[in-house]
Amino acid sequence: MTGHQKPIRLPPLRVLRVRNPNQEGPRPCLSVMSSVLACWASAGYNTAGCAQVETALRNCMDGPQPPKAKRNEINYHLSRMYKQVVGPKYKKK
Repeated sequence: MTGHQKPIRLPPLRVLRVRNPNQEGPRPCLSVMSSVLACWASAGYNTAGCAQVETALRNCMDGPQPPKAKRNEINYHLSRMYKQVVGPKYKKK
């Protein structure tokens, strides 16, 4: 027996693509903002009772921004290599 195997062929695909490779990171100010909105809803939009939570939101929003994550380039490389993965297309006669 030889080690030669028949190459694996993928089923016909329109596009070789990974869904949503670029996921968004965590949002640190989202929980603080929801606390501010809940405080406003319970206090009747009274700024005196929610001053501490509003200050925390301002500090979070004015703080340093997290570094941007590098975009995932997998779909670019898959589109470049698609012809080699699928193989040649033959016209039907």
